[in-house]
Order: sequence, then structure tokens, then C-alpha cells
Amino acid sequence: MKYKIYVDGSEGTTGLKINERLEKRDDIEILKIDPEKRKDINERKKYINNADIVFLCLPDSAAKEAVALTENPSTKIIDASTAHRVDNNWAYGFPELSSKHREKIQNSKRVAVPGCYATGFISIVHPLVSGNILPKDYPVTCHALSGYSGGGKKLIAQYESSEGHKFESPQLYALGLSHKHIPEMTVISGLKYQPIFSPIVCSYYKGMSVCIPLYRRLLPDNPSVEKIHEFISDYYGNEKFIKVMPLGMEKEFPNSFLGATRVNDTNNLEIYVTGNEDQIMLVAVLDNLGKGSSGAAIQNMNIMLGFDEDTGL
Repeated sequence: MKYKIYVDGSEGTTGLKINERLEKRDDIEILKIDPEKRKDINERKKYINNADIVFLCLPDSAAKEAVALTENPSTKIIDASTAHRVDNNWAYGFPELSSKHREKIQNSKRVAVPGCYATGFISIVHPLVSGNILPKDYPVTCHALSGYSGGGKKLIAQYESSEGHKFESPQLYALGLSHKHIPEMTVISGLKYQPIFSPIVCSYYKGMSVCIPLYRRLLPDNPSVEKIHEFISDYYGNEKFIKVMPLGMEKEFPNSFLGATRVNDTNNLEIYVTGNEDQIMLVAVLDNLGKGSSGAAIQNMNIMLGFDEDTGL
């Protein structure tokens, strides 16, 4: 028996990547809607209710509409939009965070895929908060770099057009300190207050680094770089896709530069712990189209259907 998979919103960046990955597999059947009818609500409803798993790669409003169209009690939905990420009735699709997260994904019919920036942020902050290393009321700051593919088809078109030279330098945005990933970054990490989040889009296609600086003196017991590294290494010690890199490894890279494209075309996420006697810097590096979206979506599908977690990844 092959499970039936339907991607609602298959023309978007995430939808295209999910289809690309799924087409290489022979253990599932991809349901393909007539391109001319992909926005026909009745046709979409038919495909949604005929599928075992539906990926929603849609704007928030359309994702909510798709959920409302679901009448088949056996249909499971994996939503890549922001619509359901802090909804307690949905599993948050980041299995590495805890056994409870993985179990909830496995048993759920509704799973929300984390945002790309949020994935890097939460991979660092959630363990530290849950381990009582980072106080819930700590004034967290986050700086992050991303390739322009994270902005979707419209931004990709701008960067790759004849006017793309206007974006040759990194572009700061969300300067009003409001970003669609902040709610999940706050809630899933267990923080009491929203972090100051400063995202930057750059003139390369994909790849992301998310940086969290910390003052040791503001942390309980003033933990050293080594202690933080040991804790987070143990936390993810048995995970396939999250790798905590050895202390000082960044010094082995040219000029000690840590690039944002190191794990492109994988579902991996690397965490680096650096710093000095007074300050600590933690950095997560991931592919914003891999572990940051389509890879995470398929990882969740594998868990929900009982496949090995890394199948097709």
C-alpha cells in the first residue's frame, strides 16, 4: 500500500521543494491536481479528502480555508504556513525538542511546520530555557541572515530581475521589530517576553545563520562556554539532523568565518557555541529551504506515517 500525498500550493517555493523530494520516492503516491484547477475550491476539497497526508504550502488565510475543507477524519495535515504554529490543538513540528514533541507529532492529524528563522532560534533557546540555564525573562536578542529564497516567489523574482543589483548588499528588514516568526519563537521557546529579532536578507539564494548572544553574568551560576556547549551537546546527542559542532571548530574555517550555506541541500542544522570570559554566542546554521521548510515538512510526514525519520532526506 502506498500512502496518498497531496501538496496544496505546489507552485510556491516550499511546495516545489516538497514535490521535488517526494518524486524521488516509490513508497508514496503523489496526487496531482490539474494546474488550471489548483485554485478551484471544490477540486481542492476533493483532493484534500482523498489524501492520507496533505501539505499546505499556502498563505495563512488559504491554509485555514483548506483545513475547513477537510471532512475526511483520516486525512492528516502538515501546514507550512504560520497559521497554526502556536495553536495548542496542533503539534509543533520540531521533533528534536523533546520526546513529547516527537510523540505528539506521531499521534497527531494536525502538524504545523516551524518557520525557518524560528527553527534556528528555538533549537538554541528552547533547550536552555527548559534546562533552567536561560531565565524565561532574559532580554533575548537575535540576529539572523538568510538567502533571498526565504522571501518566496515575489522576493526571488526581485533579486533575480534586472533590478536585482539594488539588493547587492545585505538588507535589514522588520525594523519595526515585528516579524511573523516572533510568536512561535517566544511561545515554543518558553520565553516570558518577545525577543528583539533583527533579520537580514542577503544576495545569495539559500542558507541561514541565526545568532543568539548572551551575557554570562545575567545567567544563573555564570556558566562557561564549555558548560553551555556540554549541555546542548548532550541535549541533541541522539539526534540525526541536529549536530552540535566541536568547540573551536570555527577556527578551522578560512579566516575563521562561519558561512550561512554550510549545510545547504540537507536537512541538517549545525549549532556552534563560542565566546569568551564575559559573553557567549550561539549560532545555528541551516538551509532555510531544508530544515527550515520542506525538509522539516517531510521529516514530520515520515514520523506521522511510521517511516524512518530520515527517509528521503
